[in-house]
Amino acid sequence: QVQLVESGGGLVQVGGSLRVSCAASGPNFRGLTMAWFRQAPGKEREFVAAIWRSSGITYYADSVKGRFSMSRDNAKNQVDLQMNTLKPEDTAVYYCAADARLILSSLRNSYDYDYWGQGTQVTVSS
Repeated sequence: QVQLVESGGGLVQVGGSLRVSCAASGPNFRGLTMAWFRQAPGKEREFVAAIWRSSGITYYADSVKGRFSMSRDNAKNQVDLQMNTLKPEDTAVYYCAADARLILSSLRNSYDYDYWGQGTQVTVSS
């Protein structure tokens, strides 16, 4: 019943910044664990960041820690990912994901998420 739509992707230069957004529709947004994953061509989908339920506490992959910041606006049913100091290896399709049931230890597992957006392309030029 949850629908997710990403936006804000594009082409940026190395060292630049970009913010991608995810708009959610459906019931019980505050009860959802929200996350960002990314997938480059020929590679597995990898965890980027997440907020467990409505705790407001964020979790990040080591590769983006200190550069990316995830935020949640419960009034707008929206999550954002602010990406700074972008590197070529950040180039990927970025996906928004959500789940109502997963536990904290499963935050980084793409296969535990029930709902996915279509993704938005982020390309970092070098």
